[in-house]
Amino acid sequence: MSNVVEVVVADKNLATMSRSVKAVGLDAVLSQKGPFTIFAPTDIAFGKLVAGKMEQLMQAANKDKLTELLNHHVVEGLTNFNDLKDNQKLVTANGRELNVKVADGKVTINGATVQARDNVGSNGVVHSLDTVIEMK
Repeated sequence: MSNVVEVVVADKNLATMSRSVKAVGLDAVLSQKGPFTIFAPTDIAFGKLVAGKMEQLMQAANKDKLTELLNHHVVEGLTNFNDLKDNQKLVTANGRELNVKVADGKVTINGATVQARDNVGSNGVVHSLDTVIEMK
């Protein structure tokens, strides 16, 4: 069975996430035992960022900023879609808090809607988001 990095790489809608994870070396961490839950923004989600932001973040000088942004989307532990509860708090890999909202069968994480869900890997699960989670 593929690990969560391989699940991301195999999803044609997550090409930007895949490229970003590899660019900062996060693929090595996310290939370890885990388990990990990844809330992966789709390419369309990355496209919603301010023009030029991803190109800027992909520059070597901004590796730390890109790593921090990506870590907003990684939670240690296994959280399947049906485990997500309204007003639940999840802690990201970099210690930030994500807020879960559930209404009318729709789940959002810090305002980003969960789209594809429960893409299971050997060391966790990947859910795709329609928006990049940015934290102040």
